[in-house]
Amino acid sequence: MAGTLEAALGRLLSEPVKCTAAGRTDAGVHATGQVVSFQTERAFPFDRLVLALNSILPSDVAARESAAVDEDFSARFSAEARTYEYAVFNARVRSPMLANRATLVPYELDVAAMRRGAEALTGRHDFRSFCGVPPDNGNTVRTVRSLEIERCGDLIRFRISADGFLHRMVRTVVGTLLEVGRGRRPAETLAGVVEARRREAAGLSAPAHGLYLAGVRFRDGYDSYRTPAVLTGFVADR
Repeated sequence: MAGTLEAALGRLLSEPVKCTAAGRTDAGVHATGQVVSFQTERAFPFDRLVLALNSILPSDVAARESAAVDEDFSARFSAEARTYEYAVFNARVRSPMLANRATLVPYELDVAAMRRGAEALTGRHDFRSFCGVPPDNGNTVRTVRSLEIERCGDLIRFRISADGFLHRMVRTVVGTLLEVGRGRRPAETLAGVVEARRREAAGLSAPAHGLYLAGVRFRDGYDSYRTPAVLTGFVADR
């Protein structure tokens, strides 16, 4: 996505453009609330930027809004929280309408058990067990502010907000919780998974296509959150 957006901006501004994204996404991951920042020496009417960009971007990428910001603003470093959502289609038969939009899990899942397991992952912890490739600085401590799991019919939504995320952290958290939901791993063992600080202690990473970067919140209160289309109208079962 970054390369596509940089090419479109470069075409509009007639100069090379380097974008900084608020969140990195693996191939196959979606984003409904991605934020990018860039600098340019060219004058361009911001009230026309979204329309101009969308006229040349491919159909699977769209700009929602634009704004001029302070020179020291960074979509990555000025963010104080990010929210990811993961969509699971929990049914025996796949839905063609949800292909590449939600991950099919054709086994019965215990949402209550997954919620109990999620309690051990909320708060400030070393998430090395849930990290694919550690960051260059070696810091794998993050604060998960909320981790919600809800069902609506055959759809299960995982929503996780944190001050930052590690490589494949959300997908590994979801994959591990799905093992809990299937009864393959007791919910009470997740605290031990955190303490182990070994990737082998956690479960497999869930597939990329069920994951969405849904929102980024900044210090000034702006939040880019947008509900993924697959979860629009989602009302949790009670």
